[in-house]
Amino acid sequence: MLAGRTILITGVARGLGRAIALACAEAGARLVLADIDAEAGAATARDCDARFVPVDLGDPDSIAALGADLAASECRLHGLVNNAAIATDVGGMGFEAIELDLWDRVMRVNVRGTWLMIRACAPLLRLSGSGRVVNVASDTALWGAPRLLSYTASKGAVIAMTRSLARELGPDGVGVSCIAPGILTTESTDYVPEARHRLYAEGRAVPGAQSAEDVTAAVTFLLSKGALSLTGQVLPVNNGFVFT
Repeated sequence: MLAGRTILITGVARGLGRAIALACAEAGARLVLADIDAEAGAATARDCDARFVPVDLGDPDSIAALGADLAASECRLHGLVNNAAIATDVGGMGFEAIELDLWDRVMRVNVRGTWLMIRACAPLLRLSGSGRVVNVASDTALWGAPRLLSYTASKGAVIAMTRSLARELGPDGVGVSCIAPGILTTESTDYVPEARHRLYAEGRAVPGAQSAEDVTAAVTFLLSKGALSLTGQVLPVNNGFVFT
């Protein structure tokens, strides 16, 4: 499905990002992988026979350096998966308890970082003639998860940016879409309170846990040439916890 297409994926060190990278490699893509965790990110790159580039989404200079690296090394880019994000208040902190520094850090990485990544990659996506951006949001922004405000607000912003950028980049043949998974069973969600995991497991139309591999097929399709008609759309790939 992705043979001949060059895809950049962020947040690949573990969890969903790593699973997406492995799925894209299996689908035939040529990959450039990025993460703030250079050791674990490079390990994923080795498993995918891919190139690794370190990036800190909280640092505009780091994102600009990644963009410069791509401009110097790639003739074109066919896909970008904005997966990297932080979620430091999952499942316990009420909105009145959120510190300003925490709020700002979540917005800096999850919202500004996503915007800057798309801006850095847009020239190469346009050149490809069939560029695709897949933003990873969260279904927390669709059902209004309580005690999770900074993360939920940041993912709501990602959804809004997806829709706006779909209109801005559409004339250039670049599709911008978004997935909104729920809590996945990965090493990245070990810190999430058991009650939150149980809420999802019991509330899904297909009851039980959801793995990262349950999400990856949607991402590989959205990165394909045939997915342009889904530009601007948000896919709640959450086994039926939220319907839209």
